[in-house]
Amino acid sequence: MDRVLKWIWIRTREEKCHCLPYRLTSLHGLRSGDMVVIKGKSVRQRSARELISFPLASTRRHRRWQLNPCIPASVPVLLLPSSSLGPPSPAAPGFLRCVEDHRIGRSPNDRILSNKDFAALVKAVILNEEPDIVFQLVNELKSKGFKPGCDVLSSLMLCYAKNGFFMQAQALWGEIINSSFEPRIEVIWDLMKAYAQMGQFDEITRIVHETTLRNFGFGPEVYSMAVSCFGEAGQLRLMEEGVKKMVSRGFKVNSVIGNAYVKYYSIYGSLEDMEAAYERLKKSRILIEKGAIRAMASAYIKQRQFYKFGEFLRDVGLGRRNVGNLLWNLLLLSYAANFKMKSLQREFLGMLDAGFSPDISTFNIRALAFSRMSMFWDLHLSIQHMKYKCVIPDLVTYGCIVDAYLERRLARNISFELGKLDVEATPIMLTDPLVFEVFGKGDFHSSSEALLKSTRQRDWTYSKLLAIYLKKQYRRNQIFWNY
Repeated sequence: MDRVLKWIWIRTREEKCHCLPYRLTSLHGLRSGDMVVIKGKSVRQRSARELISFPLASTRRHRRWQLNPCIPASVPVLLLPSSSLGPPSPAAPGFLRCVEDHRIGRSPNDRILSNKDFAALVKAVILNEEPDIVFQLVNELKSKGFKPGCDVLSSLMLCYAKNGFFMQAQALWGEIINSSFEPRIEVIWDLMKAYAQMGQFDEITRIVHETTLRNFGFGPEVYSMAVSCFGEAGQLRLMEEGVKKMVSRGFKVNSVIGNAYVKYYSIYGSLEDMEAAYERLKKSRILIEKGAIRAMASAYIKQRQFYKFGEFLRDVGLGRRNVGNLLWNLLLLSYAANFKMKSLQREFLGMLDAGFSPDISTFNIRALAFSRMSMFWDLHLSIQHMKYKCVIPDLVTYGCIVDAYLERRLARNISFELGKLDVEATPIMLTDPLVFEVFGKGDFHSSSEALLKSTRQRDWTYSKLLAIYLKKQYRRNQIFWNY
């Protein structure tokens, strides 16, 4: 296909619509009230007046991208800054030269874009075009006398980095960092994430080094972002080196970096490395936060080190209020995992004495333990306590009851316990996911979750899920003979 040939949908002011291949040089019949829809990577709708002041970049397109004649009226409109539109073109030849040559104008008086509009125009094209098209647009505008500012260079640099053009992104970064421009912290963060996704960790290190040398005033934030990028990718050695360089430059390790340090060692390191990182955090007098606590809890659970798990929770401090019931729930979980029922009950009473109010995760941890041990009376009392505390049960609570009774072939007695709950309520899930890392998901829970995700029915209730599950269990117990 010719590079200047596109499939174009034209809707005139008389609402006469047609969809034909037009060469860009044949659009002289358009007026300022007409609408033009161009199908590229995405549908873009512009008025003819906008089209006059917008440099159309032609690219190769496939025939399957031909527009459907039934385009809805809600096609998104890409609006340029009002100052960039200018007055409507009085004659067709000026419009043709604009579209054909991809230029804003041929004389200084034709330059109707300010530098601010220049940045907005480039960003709009970046959302819809490829890096080479954007680079061509920038060169065209630079040849007309426009000087790209930091916003334009930053947008173009991010476009290159996200599409894998690292040499071009590095060149633009060098142009920004070696000039009088000061890059925004958001741009640096996006650039680091783009490099981390592509595995370009040396570039992240270079960005940190060059940024801190110029004293932009956000050195600690840059190191924090680098540590997060290295940690999320599992590069523990680079993360360790980044923290050491940060300290050597005189920056203090704050709570964000310290907790990220512990979190990523919990995810990608061994238990010994994780515990050493936690000890370093304590020596720095930094309080461990919820995210790092959950990461360490998950590491202990995966290794089935529940005794060390309980010791860690007591060391953190069960009286902390800023993490809610998390510490107490995890302590109960450490006992429930080994079915130490007396210790579980003792710590639950200790939680109440400490002034903490149990939530849905607290009750479900106990209910799961009672259900697996077939302790029906304790399960019944736990449900009654839940109702007394006005805690709304979720799918896990119902699953504990159903699985416990079916395991002992007491399906006829399910209504005795479920009758105290609202079986016509909409299924919800409120239990902490860490509970499932210990107990897994029950049969009723897994079956119901699959139904909720796989079907389009929206009016599910617990009674409907239970009816389907009981029917499936009944059929599974039948013996079919094929003659």
